[in-house]
Amino acid sequence: MSDLDSNQNRRSFLKYLLSTSVVGFLASVLYPIVSYLNPPKQNEVEVSSVLAGKISDFEKDSGKIVRFGNKPVLVIRTEKDEFKALSAVCTHLDCTVQYKKEMGLIWCACHNGKYDLNGKNVSGPPPRPLDIYQVNLQGENIFVSKKA
Repeated sequence: MSDLDSNQNRRSFLKYLLSTSVVGFLASVLYPIVSYLNPPKQNEVEVSSVLAGKISDFEKDSGKIVRFGNKPVLVIRTEKDEFKALSAVCTHLDCTVQYKKEMGLIWCACHNGKYDLNGKNVSGPPPRPLDIYQVNLQGENIFVSKKA
């Protein structure tokens, strides 16, 4: 074997070694970044009913967000003293909606989406109405459950 062949073999071995180490280095740097940016999956908490609070916790013509498992639900006490519960997640881009007393509407701040008090989308980009939940009053307690 000549010196030229020996140098060629060394050179190709070093190229192979350097290229694989560069690929390994990039993988060791990129993997944690990609793992950090991709959140872990959370299991859905199966809930059929939650205590939203006491009647005295809600002023007339006001709304409050309560947790229903992993999801937020907007509980509204109307001027007529009725209680309504709707999903607090906008059907457009999953932003959290809120009750706007001065407008008498449910409003999404992300893209100015508006829903009436029955959850029907009335303006803006939301493609469908909000999900409706059932409200049950038991004494002073307000319970919210999935609509049957």
